[in-house]
Formats: sequence, structure tokens, C-alpha cells
Amino acid sequence: MDETTSFEEFVASRAHALMRYGYVLTGNPHDAADLMQEALLRVRSAWSRIAAVRAAESYVRTTMARLHISTWRRLRRERLVAVVPERPYEAAPFEDRNGLWDLLATLPRRQRAVLVLRYYESLTDEEIAATLGITRSTVRSQAFHALKKLRAEWTDSTQTSVKGAEA
Repeated sequence: MDETTSFEEFVASRAHALMRYGYVLTGNPHDAADLMQEALLRVRSAWSRIAAVRAAESYVRTTMARLHISTWRRLRRERLVAVVPERPYEAAPFEDRNGLWDLLATLPRRQRAVLVLRYYESLTDEEIAATLGITRSTVRSQAFHALKKLRAEWTDSTQTSVKGAEA
């Protein structure tokens, strides 16, 4: 691409290839067309800069990939099911909550502090990091590992109590 290539000429010459790329990303021709159009709309406003560095197609492909990832992340949060479960949510009995506090006490100090500040004090990751004098990524890592351990221990203790009740 040279600097004099217009946006319209670029679209006319590369639309088919961009459409194929969109299809590879989405797996659906309609979504691919929407993705390509959205990316081209965004690229249009920066066309003079993009054409000057001769990286127009790379820029459009990167924009398409990022738009697709953004859409995928947004849709991933929602879980659609064919049949709504009939069973209502049941909170754990108070005795089980006491067991949870006992499990929490088995965690290392930093992991326990992160969970208490996050879920009991309702602090954000940034506030927790400032309080504990650690980075935000360390807060997230400590919370991940603590919750993983608690889930495993909670599941093991629940299964043990169910087996004991059956015997």
C-alpha cells in the first residue's frame, strides 16, 4: 500500500480476504461480515496514519481479532440453558459456615487476609494491594490459590460427611 491509496481502494481490493479472515474467527458468514464492517469503521478514522506506515491490512486484522475477543468475552459470561433448574438455591446451614471459617484458618496468612478483605470487607483488588503492601497481580494470584484450596477442602469435607451419614 502506498500513501496515496484511498480507503475505498483498500476495501475494494482486500474485502474478500478480510471476509475470509472474519469467517475463520467467527465460523459464521453473517458474524464475519459484521466483524469486518465494525473493524473497517474503526480503521476509517485512523486511515491517514495507517496508510502512511503501510500496515493497513495488519491493522484491520488485529482490530478484527480484538473485536472478536471482546464479543466472545462479553457473551461468555452469560450461560443459556434449555431448561431452568427447578431446585431453589439453598444457603449453607450455619454449622457449615463455621466449618468454612475453620477451613479459612488453615490458609497461609496472606491468602487468608486477601479473602477476608475481598469478601468480608468488600475491598477492591487495588485497596487490598495498598493495605497489604503487595501488587494487584499478587492479590489476584493469592485469591485464586486460596479459593482453589478452599473449594477442594470444602468438597472433600462435604463428601466425607455425606458418606458418614449414609453409613
